[in-house]
Amino acid sequence: MTDDVAGSAATGAPGAGGTRHGDGDGEAEPDAVEARNRRLAHAGVARAERLLLARYRLGSQREAFELLRTASQRRNIKLHTLADAVVNLPAPERTARTWFASRPRSAAPSLSGLDLGQDAEPASHGAVLKAALRRVLHITEAGMGNVQLAENGMLRMEKHTGLNRPFTDYFAFVQDSTTSCAQAAEQRRQVTIKDVAVSDVFDDVSRAVILQADSRACHSVPLTSPRGAVLGMISSHHERPLAEFADAQLGALQQLGAQVGRWLLWHRSTVVLDALEDVHTAATARR
Repeated sequence: MTDDVAGSAATGAPGAGGTRHGDGDGEAEPDAVEARNRRLAHAGVARAERLLLARYRLGSQREAFELLRTASQRRNIKLHTLADAVVNLPAPERTARTWFASRPRSAAPSLSGLDLGQDAEPASHGAVLKAALRRVLHITEAGMGNVQLAENGMLRMEKHTGLNRPFTDYFAFVQDSTTSCAQAAEQRRQVTIKDVAVSDVFDDVSRAVILQADSRACHSVPLTSPRGAVLGMISSHHERPLAEFADAQLGALQQLGAQVGRWLLWHRSTVVLDALEDVHTAATARR
């Protein structure tokens, strides 16, 4: 299983934007897609760098980047995930010794039913997403699929298997509502596209990109917090048109989405916040 996001290095409702990339004839423009991915991948990190530069009166933006890089490596989280937290969470008091004066800590939620292999204890972020994708593909009897996480008002691809590079490049960042995953995020429910070729969900370019990957149908499962916020999405892709999923399948997928959503929320409120504390401690020491 591969987990590369080709062409990329990066809260609002994902899929609420309206950016499309094509020349109007149903084909994606590779240069435009690559430029978009590069811009979106770097934008969030650059915003965090500028914020840290001003907040801690650092010597350069490069120094801010090193703070982010060191903390992300120490806590084993993606650089863009940490940058997103820096930008979107309330700033600490200027003279505070810690970013968060006090915060409750809890054990990681159970991930029973997921095969984490050797990563079972402690489960890493990447291992959880990979295991969740495997489980969804098993339930839906599919050979292709991907995991996206909600970030900066869009869905960003984190894991994928069986999908070719034109697909993973084009859908590295999803801002449009013209995909099943974006509609599932907006509606906070599972969405099945029984036949991509005739569905009115997609615009012409998105449809063409999906079909060229030999995906004829897809099913998207939201990863939700206990309060219903969409933290991510797992989608299965199928070589043939789909019939209805059985109630048992849909129930198992919904349970999985809630379980992984709880774990993602815990990860954001513990591991990611620990990394923010690392950034704050290192930055105040330099100041």
